[in-house]
Order: sequence, then structure tokens, then C-alpha cells
Amino acid sequence: MTVRQISVFIENKPGNMVKITDALGNAGVDIRAMSLADTQDFGILRLIVDDTDRAKKALKDAGCITSITDVIVAELPDVPGAMTKTVRLLAEHGINIEYIYAFISQEKNKKAYIVFRIKDTENASKVLTDEGIVLAGEGVI
Repeated sequence: MTVRQISVFIENKPGNMVKITDALGNAGVDIRAMSLADTQDFGILRLIVDDTDRAKKALKDAGCITSITDVIVAELPDVPGAMTKTVRLLAEHGINIEYIYAFISQEKNKKAYIVFRIKDTENASKVLTDEGIVLAGEGVI
């Protein structure tokens, strides 16, 4: 099971985050998670949103360069060691993690969600679910 993530190429200069968040807000798109990796001149903003197609259109209309990538989102209990178990399983099966970021649910059950970019999402999904790790789908987070 995968979730579609939007990646946005962004110049590293004042006001560009406003442009992006404004476009999404005006389109009624809710940001669920984000990560920004940057260099001196540019960055890649990665977003998980409640409506990927609407977000992509809004960003394109705002002049942004975007791409869609499938990622795996593991739903874990928010307790020490939960993430270790997950990354250990992937490592034991020779699965490389390209990048990772996380966020926490504000619900009573306080789940931690770990976003993994892995080339072979099908194999990684099977490894994790076979070991009882719940994967979140679109619309869940």
C-alpha cells in the first residue's frame, strides 16, 4: 500500500513557501505532512496532502514544478523503539531507505506516522505487513 507524495522544486529565497502554501490553501488542500531538504540555492519540498490531484493542479497553476512519488507510510504506536523495529525489518531484508520523515497524529491514540521512500515499495510493503506493521493509505492520514 502506498501514498502519493508531491515533491515541489523550490528556489531558496524569501516568499516561496508563501507562494506554495497560499496556492494550496486557496485550493482548499490540507497539508498532512511535509519535509524540506535544501541546498544554498534550491530545495525539494515533499508534501502529503488530503487531495493530491487538486494540490498538483493548484501548484502547477502557481507556476511550480512538481512530481508525484509513491511512498510507504507506516502507522506505529508512539512509543520508544517502534521505529527501530520497522527500520530493522527493512535492513534485515536488504531494503534501502532513500529518505524518511515522520509526523504524529493528534488523535487520542497518538500514532506516529513514518514516511519512507523506498524503490521497491511492493516488496517493502509485504515485508512490513507480514510482520504486523500497519501501513496507512491515502485518505487515512
